[in-house]
Amino acid sequence: MLPLHSPGPSGGQIDPYALGREGLGALLSDQPSYRVEQIQRWLVRGVDDPADMTDQPAAVRERLVELFPRAPRLLRHTTADGGLTHKVLLECASGEAVESVLMLYPAREGSAARATVCISTQAGCAMGCPFCATGQAGFRGQLGLGDVVRQVTVMQRLLATGRIDVPGIGDHVTNVVFMGMGEPLANLAVTVDAVRWLHDPDGFNLSARSMTVSTVGLVPGIRRLQSLALPITLAVSLHAPNDALRDDLVPVNRQHPLRELLAACRRYREATGRRLTFEYVLIDGINADVGHARQLADLVRGLGAHVNLIPMNPTPAVPWKAPSGNAQHAFRATLQQSGVSATIRRNRGTEIDAACGQLYADYAVASGKTLPAARGAADRLLAGRRGNG
Repeated sequence: MLPLHSPGPSGGQIDPYALGREGLGALLSDQPSYRVEQIQRWLVRGVDDPADMTDQPAAVRERLVELFPRAPRLLRHTTADGGLTHKVLLECASGEAVESVLMLYPAREGSAARATVCISTQAGCAMGCPFCATGQAGFRGQLGLGDVVRQVTVMQRLLATGRIDVPGIGDHVTNVVFMGMGEPLANLAVTVDAVRWLHDPDGFNLSARSMTVSTVGLVPGIRRLQSLALPITLAVSLHAPNDALRDDLVPVNRQHPLRELLAACRRYREATGRRLTFEYVLIDGINADVGHARQLADLVRGLGAHVNLIPMNPTPAVPWKAPSGNAQHAFRATLQQSGVSATIRRNRGTEIDAACGQLYADYAVASGKTLPAARGAADRLLAGRRGNG
């Protein structure tokens, strides 16, 4: 594995995940070379406190304690769905709080058991989507590589030590989705390095096909992912079937409109051979009627993509909600009748605010913090639509 170049902690400390083997070797140049592999194995297992690396000499542990940032502090750990969904709020060494979710799927006929971690790449988000709890919290900063991969290794350690123990679920993370707080392709170098770290066959050894990277549609980032020549699944957050509505719901559409975005998606599919996924949040009265479904079918038909319909999760600062169950099924049926594969996602962990950004949003409200991007968002969008009507 090549040395990584993602930014690490400030204050003179060194992010061990960003060092790579060459960096660790340089740091421990006075030690036998096998020390690097020993430390790497500890990191993969989720042990990043040097004091717990029991096969290292005391002098090495003391040196690394001074150089490595402290392990993330667990602010909250909540469960739902009979223990199949676990959400944690972690405090990074920088003091930022980030979310990750572990979703456990027992084996069923035709499918193996899965342990999927949904991870964040930024503290907050600058994309400004008014329906998104993370966007409502505003952008607070980029996460470093260690902040990102620790979200996986923390869950890995909980599984491996039996602290999370569900019959039929193994002791290893099987899938990672970059769908938590933030826009992964707006923290592109870290996202790419995280993919490489997780995929490293001599390290965490996660199949590229077991990783999904989500984006609101940053076309240069899609091209960069394509250049990795890895069969990573690309999930694109569409949320609207035309540019006029998407400009309001996903403001980055003003820089990368649908024609440009879908052309990049087509090239990605052709280069990687991976089926595309389009995410579409269903918001009652905004983007969820049968006419929108027909427009969406016309837009994505021929791309061989799957549309993942996501009923709107309530968020603290906007009054929007999901449409009725009948309306959701009518939307899906319209897509399917038009030859577009579509499913309605069952939202996991709604009672513990497990949707992207919701745990932080509630934590922020309880702490007296504001959610700047959401103030009046619904009214502004509705007023704009009335004015255009």
